[in-house]
Amino acid sequence: MRVAVKLAASLMVLAFSGPVWCAKKVDLDYHVKLLPQTEQAEVRVSLSQGSAVRSLDFDLGHAGDYSEFKADGQWKVTGSRGLWQPSADKASLTYRVRLTHARKPGAYDARMTPSWALFRGEDLVPAARLDQQDGVELVSRLMFELPAGWKSVETAWPRIGKHKFRIDNVSRLFDRPTGWMLAGTLGSRRVRLGETEVTVASPKGQAMRRMDIVTLLTFVWPQVEAAFPRHPAKLLVVGASDPMRRGVFSSRDSIYLNSRSPLVSESGSSPLIREVVQAIGRFNDHQGSDWISEGLGEYYAIELVRRAGGITDERYAAIQARLAKEGKGVTTLRGEQVNPAAVAQAVLLLQELDREIRVKTHNKRSLDDLAQAVMRANSTTTPEFVQLAESIIGESSVVLDTKLLH
Repeated sequence: MRVAVKLAASLMVLAFSGPVWCAKKVDLDYHVKLLPQTEQAEVRVSLSQGSAVRSLDFDLGHAGDYSEFKADGQWKVTGSRGLWQPSADKASLTYRVRLTHARKPGAYDARMTPSWALFRGEDLVPAARLDQQDGVELVSRLMFELPAGWKSVETAWPRIGKHKFRIDNVSRLFDRPTGWMLAGTLGSRRVRLGETEVTVASPKGQAMRRMDIVTLLTFVWPQVEAAFPRHPAKLLVVGASDPMRRGVFSSRDSIYLNSRSPLVSESGSSPLIREVVQAIGRFNDHQGSDWISEGLGEYYAIELVRRAGGITDERYAAIQARLAKEGKGVTTLRGEQVNPAAVAQAVLLLQELDREIRVKTHNKRSLDDLAQAVMRANSTTTPEFVQLAESIIGESSVVLDTKLLH
């Protein structure tokens, strides 16, 4: 009896005492001052306790992108890498980064003007290998200091202040700003779609069809939710007109759309929905298997609009004929980069695979289940894609036993 009483008392102590061990939280703050007069940003990376981090080994990319380094502790540049070993107490690393990047003459991937800046967060803080002390959790925040007259800044990260955001990427040890970002005198439209807060923003005077974008997303979003179980808490769509790069491109929970780009192309697919799928799916393929992510993106760019009622049967048949014509002559889908003809052939293959899955599972499963499995995988090769498909079908796939994948 006495032993039982002691055991019960011990259990009560454990129940109310909480976790025996918890990580020590250390602040990692990014302060960004935008400098339109030089088309640069001054970035300060600050640690509330420098001894928590042994080193940060940065990939500095192309020569001249980052400059004017000042560090508390040791800073050493070797080739294209920069190694920071912070001092023990409060420590910071300050540098300048060039934000304007021309992909080719007259076409910018990122741009800073006297009244606005459009860029990716990856440019602000280069990728780095983090070596930190055991038992430490870095709590990361991003803060902007805007030039006089600039009204606001938008990112895909949760806002925790006027120009302040929380950076928390559970898939990475080193939390750094990522995704498309926009600052300046902006026009924006906001809407809540299911569990996702959607913001569409552009600099004023850039002919961005913000309400058209909101309307298309509202129209298709129920189909997005039905196809994919993972929905971002926030989705940011940014854009500007020429001389910004033409096209539509996704990054982390964010999409760039040139103002001149069609929301639905003459071919019948939606470039915007394609990049929504890429942003949500985060499909990661390798070993010559780019056809998987590219094919899934284009497949759903057509399919989700069709499911929403935006494509008639006649139009869908015309799209099928176009894909068959474009994909004619393609002998393989394998390769690190797939051309438009290979993407067309990949879409036809995925459509056929969807029909096979539905028939063999008596309409209980579909390509949606396979796309979700690819989403859950850290990365996917062609053989792994075939294995995932066959696990869903319950037997070998006739469609995937093709020379296109060998």
